[in-house]
Amino acid sequence: MERKKLNIPNTIVVEGRYDRQRLLEVCSANIITTDGFGVFKKSEKLALFRELSKKMPIIVLTDSDGAGKLIRSHLTSAIDKDKIIQLYIPQIKGKERRKKAPSAEGTLGVEGMELDLLYDLLAPFEDGEAVKRAAENPLSKTDLYIDGLSGGEDSSKKRDELALSLGLPHGMSANALLAALRILLTYDEYIALVKRKEK
Repeated sequence: MERKKLNIPNTIVVEGRYDRQRLLEVCSANIITTDGFGVFKKSEKLALFRELSKKMPIIVLTDSDGAGKLIRSHLTSAIDKDKIIQLYIPQIKGKERRKKAPSAEGTLGVEGMELDLLYDLLAPFEDGEAVKRAAENPLSKTDLYIDGLSGGEDSSKKRDELALSLGLPHGMSANALLAALRILLTYDEYIALVKRKEK
């Protein structure tokens, strides 16, 4: 059954034009590209992202590979963290159809994601519920520390395990995981998930 296109009020930032085209198949939104690493050289584009974020938080949806993480980190360091909504695609092995060879890490980017996955990822932002839920969610860095997801010897491994169970990429910092968890889960859902993992 064909789904009705989502109307997303937030600006969505992606890496390239093929990512933009893919998202336009599932939503109507102001979607702007970073031109890959071009955003490192184009100060005017970064200034545009900053201005847009002042009106409404922008959604950052880069690939879950090394390049995507670098671009995401660059944006995060230049824009107030409460003005950015961090969304992540899962790390799925594969190659985009238009490319002759897979990426350096052998994973699909935004353009290679199934439309249903992208639709489900963006759907909570149509009515603003996800933004409201994240703002009201009391989950904190202290919770991650108590649950061994931050500040411990094997915290990185535990974060990777939790990320995998939620379809998030591995290698997330405690801050990045916290931002994603506050959007994806209520506080009670987080507590239940952590307890399930301890059993």
